[in-house]
Amino acid sequence: MKYILLCIALYLLPYVGTTQDIKVSELKEHVYYLASDSLQGRRAGTQGGHLAATYIRDQLRSYGLELLGEEGFQYFDIVTDATLGTSNELMFDTVRPEPGTDFIPFSFSGNGSLTAPVTFAGYGFDFSSDSLSWNDYEGLDVNRRWVMMLLGDPETDNPGSLFASHSDTWGKILKARDHGAGGILFVTPVKMDKNDAVAAMKLERSTSSAGIPVIHLSRKTANRMLAAQGRTIEELEARLNTDHQPASFQVPLEVSASVDIIYQTARAQNIVALLRGSEPFLNQEYIVIGAHYDHLGMGGPGSNSRALDTIAVHNGADDNASGVAGMLELAEELALNRNKVRRSILFVAFDAEEMGLLGSKYFLDQSKEWIGKMDAMINFDMIGRFYPDEKPLLIGGTGTASESETLLDTLASHLDFRLTYSPEGFGASDHSSFYSRDIPVFFITSGAHEDYHLPQDDADRIRYEECRQIVSFAYDLVMEIDGRDASLTFQEAGPKEPPRYGRGFKVTLGIMPDFTSTENNGLRVDAVRKGGPADRGGMLKGDVIVGLNGKTVTNIYDYMARLRDLEAGQAAAVEIIRNGERQFLLIQL
Repeated sequence: MKYILLCIALYLLPYVGTTQDIKVSELKEHVYYLASDSLQGRRAGTQGGHLAATYIRDQLRSYGLELLGEEGFQYFDIVTDATLGTSNELMFDTVRPEPGTDFIPFSFSGNGSLTAPVTFAGYGFDFSSDSLSWNDYEGLDVNRRWVMMLLGDPETDNPGSLFASHSDTWGKILKARDHGAGGILFVTPVKMDKNDAVAAMKLERSTSSAGIPVIHLSRKTANRMLAAQGRTIEELEARLNTDHQPASFQVPLEVSASVDIIYQTARAQNIVALLRGSEPFLNQEYIVIGAHYDHLGMGGPGSNSRALDTIAVHNGADDNASGVAGMLELAEELALNRNKVRRSILFVAFDAEEMGLLGSKYFLDQSKEWIGKMDAMINFDMIGRFYPDEKPLLIGGTGTASESETLLDTLASHLDFRLTYSPEGFGASDHSSFYSRDIPVFFITSGAHEDYHLPQDDADRIRYEECRQIVSFAYDLVMEIDGRDASLTFQEAGPKEPPRYGRGFKVTLGIMPDFTSTENNGLRVDAVRKGGPADRGGMLKGDVIVGLNGKTVTNIYDYMARLRDLEAGQAAAVEIIRNGERQFLLIQL
């Protein structure tokens, strides 16, 4: 019996006491620095962001890891703002409309000039399906011409409209370019905006250029262009919305326009360090452990802050100083046990996640020689507000490898807390970039809470002991993946990019709302679609939605209006009442 016990002890030795150096005191030290006011919210491209990056780099170096890139930094440029330059002009006949009042370029417009005739092309549709067909370009030559079209679709107030999937603005631009358009003049229909205001310059999460001039006209300006033919936007809109047929025509008018958008850029940086595996051949395979370290800076317009009218330091203790602290402690622990680590491990702190996963996308673009050798990616994002007695720890991406859930089930049997699985590989964090490259992912998060994307997300609200337990679990997960002789088997689990929805709604939560209630105390959820965003985020039948991203929801009309503001790929903070208690869910759209 003693011999048997000795054999068991020797077998378990590599895993016994191996996480003794994951310390609450060190987790707290990391979070308190990264979430300090002196770092001003760690917005990508700012001094606070650079200070955070230096701190993370120095910690990784102190563990004896090999720094990659430029002393651990992987630099890339980001666009932080888009403003109008001095050469934005629009002219036709003797008319010179005023920029910012009568017209304005979209922030994704290509810069340049175009003098050309105009074609009115309805809603800019060109599609055919079993249930519906519409081609605004049929019989028209729009090559090198301005194409004037309406935003949206004929049924913007109908969420179930067959037109919805064809009304996306970027999709319309692609259609126009495919037909040879030299530039696009968008006009907002009355149904979408009775006030006839041109859109303010707004930097999109994606800074891709349309490649041709794309300008937003007021209806007043568009009507002056159409005046010689006795047409108006209002009359054309009514005809299109009633007939559901193209009403396109050539406009005998030459329009000259110049677009001059100035993009302000800043330098961001990922931090990359390597722990070389101890076993020949296997050390040419990689496990990636990552966490984004940027946050929202001082908040304000365009920052994704839920405090819409507040300028204040958004310290981001949970989002995502907690995840970075977890990555650092895991790096230290694995470095101390480097002789037991067979595969090589890449530690990456990503910048500009809040701007659209820019850091992880750049990292992968620069890592083409590694992509085929990455066995798995483990992503920490918000692990500091874990309440084991109230909810399980969420592991996303469990369907991206055929072995994942079996592996996790084995680990879960020894945990003091519960795990819950979400199979889809896509989500609003950096693991999505890896999933899109056919790499198995594990997204570890304790989920949303009432301080998400608010200035109140401070270091004194982190549950450090529970955070330590999560990191200890992650250590065991890494060792399980590393201990396998064979790589994990990738499989697709859901879409590899955010689903796109047209006007009137670009996203759906995947719920059946209560349309019958006349009380203004929230929106009751009558059903939750299995596998939809709300289901994955933990919403239940009977929950009452009272807020979306910090905006109140009192009835079905509020809900519909708030839903129109949400974007595909966004993480929506949904405030609910469940069993008389207020809770917050983070729904990945």
